[in-house]
Amino acid sequence: MAKNEYYSLTRQEKMKRLREIILVFLKLGATAFGGPAAHVAMMEEEIISKRKWISKEKFMDFYGATNLLPGPNSTELAIHLSYERGGILGLILGGVSFILPAMLSVIILAVIYGRYGELPEIAGISYGIKPVVIAIILQALIRLAKSVLKNIPVIVISIIVVVLSFLGLNEILLLASAGLVIMLIENRRKLKYNKLPMFATFFPVFSAGIIANSSKHISLPGVFLSFLKIGSVLYGSGYVLLAFMEADFVEKLGLITSEQLIDAVSVGQITPGPVFTTATFVGYMIKGIPGAILATIGIFLPAFILVGALNRLIPKLRESTWFGGFLDGLNGASLALMAVVNWKLGVSAIVDWPTVILAGVSFLLVFRFKINSAWLILGGGLIGYLLTLLAAV
Repeated sequence: MAKNEYYSLTRQEKMKRLREIILVFLKLGATAFGGPAAHVAMMEEEIISKRKWISKEKFMDFYGATNLLPGPNSTELAIHLSYERGGILGLILGGVSFILPAMLSVIILAVIYGRYGELPEIAGISYGIKPVVIAIILQALIRLAKSVLKNIPVIVISIIVVVLSFLGLNEILLLASAGLVIMLIENRRKLKYNKLPMFATFFPVFSAGIIANSSKHISLPGVFLSFLKIGSVLYGSGYVLLAFMEADFVEKLGLITSEQLIDAVSVGQITPGPVFTTATFVGYMIKGIPGAILATIGIFLPAFILVGALNRLIPKLRESTWFGGFLDGLNGASLALMAVVNWKLGVSAIVDWPTVILAGVSFLLVFRFKINSAWLILGGGLIGYLLTLLAAV
């Protein structure tokens, strides 16, 4: 197994890389609006196109691997990239840097919410940001497609995944099935002489337990353990988090109301960084700032552990024609699911002529003129706010 390049560097070179990791992921964490698909697009631009830390193929391998792990996909991708660049210390610093801006933003809004019972008006800012995010995701999809859609079988399976995703099939099942199909196609000549590798026949069944304690009181360690459990078993998009927290904290424990949970999800959407910081808001509502911090640590900790364990195996597994084929199918399916997410987001984001123009101009600026997406998002928010003010006059 190849040793991480980071460990062969001089101390000065290591410190330079670690500073770069902190600054890059603080920037991404502070400006990455729009959900996991947008986060992946921004990482692709910042780390692959601009800084060229790793190849597009390896980037997609990491992204494909995160789709088979429980927890927040974009955060796991940030941790993979940080580990590749800066070893174990980079893994910790990069992941924390990506999460920290979102956590602090959510805590500030939670304090305001707890004091006044409502949130500041952000509809106009969100109105302008959403179409910009759609354009950013689209240009990333186009760039990534060039390296992911490498042959006819992958293209076909990607199209099939798009169709089945719109029909409502489970995304984990689609990812695993696409990987298996492409693996078998790319190794069809070996099937006569070899049995299928064991992992090819393994389809895990994922389930989550519900908090057994029916008490309406919970300790700080209980907050941490509750969110640690959720972070360890939660597959799918950040929206699935809503069902887990509703079952645990609304129905079973009665610690928050349904209205507070909806407000928590809204805060997770309007703040930058991972949507899983919804847990930060809920933790604050239950146990104040200590609860917010422990909830955040609990829900993200499994991602650090899983990525640390898996990262070094990916290059070795990629050398296997069996697992390489599986990753090819997985990457095609991941790209297809990103496209489906972008379409669904676009339907709700591009609703009138101003948003059509915002999306079109943003796509031109980011695709043709390589304008940094962070500036586009900030500009979109400002334009949306101004348009809302003009409409109210």
